[in-house]
Amino acid sequence: MKRMLAVSLLAGAALALTGCYDEPGATVYEPGVYKGDQDPLLEKVATEDHQEGLRERFRMGQLDR
Repeated sequence: MKRMLAVSLLAGAALALTGCYDEPGATVYEPGVYKGDQDPLLEKVATEDHQEGLRERFRMGQLDR
């Protein structure tokens, strides 16, 4: 009975610890360099209408916040 309990606890602990496993190695980041997929919102930000809207918000001082 004790042996079965000990084996069960050991198996449960081993199973629980496998959830903490992460691939070995470190991720290296370069400051200012985005390495993800292209952001679809960048096209929207590049439009003159969007830029003018941002300038207008900053001129008004963004009073809503």
